[in-house]
Amino acid sequence: MTVQLIRGDITKVEADAIVNAANSSLLGGGGVDGAIHRAGGPNILEECRAIVARQGKCKTGEAVITSGGNLPAKYVIHTVGPVWNGNPKEDELLANAYINSLKLAIEHGIKTIAFPNISTGIYRFPKERAAEIALDAVLDFPMIGEKLDKVVFVCFDEENFNIYNEMLK
Repeated sequence: MTVQLIRGDITKVEADAIVNAANSSLLGGGGVDGAIHRAGGPNILEECRAIVARQGKCKTGEAVITSGGNLPAKYVIHTVGPVWNGNPKEDELLANAYINSLKLAIEHGIKTIAFPNISTGIYRFPKERAAEIALDAVLDFPMIGEKLDKVVFVCFDEENFNIYNEMLK
C-alpha cells in the first residue's frame, strides 16, 4: 500500500473515494464539507437527505457513503469528527471517524481513498494530536495493505502539511 501526502484541494483529488469531514446533518456546511458539496453538485446533497430520512443524523465517529456527484472521485464517504473540548473521549471519536471510513471503503471495494484533516478546522481539534490519531488509525487498520492500494492525506493548509510530513518521515 502507498501512503501519499499532498497539499491541496481534496475536491480535485482523483481517488475512488474522498472523505468528507461532515457535520451530523450531512447537509453541507463550511470548510471541506461546503467545498465538497459545492464541487460535487446537487446529487450528493440529495443522497445525504435520503440517508438522513432513512437513519437520522450521522453520529460523531460514524460514516456514510454517497456517490461522488461531479467530483473526480467515484464516492464520498461522509464522517463526523468530534468538536474539540479537551475530553479524552474525543480522541477515540476521531479515530473512529477514520476507522469507520476505512470500513465503508473496504465494503465498497474502494482501492484508493483520500482523507482531509478531520476536525482540525472549525472543530478546533489540535492539529498535531489529530495527525497522530489519523496516522495511527489508518496505518494500524487491520489488513489495510491487502484491501487498499493507496491512502492519500490531503492537507489544505501548510501547517497540517508540515505536521504530517514530519510524522511520516
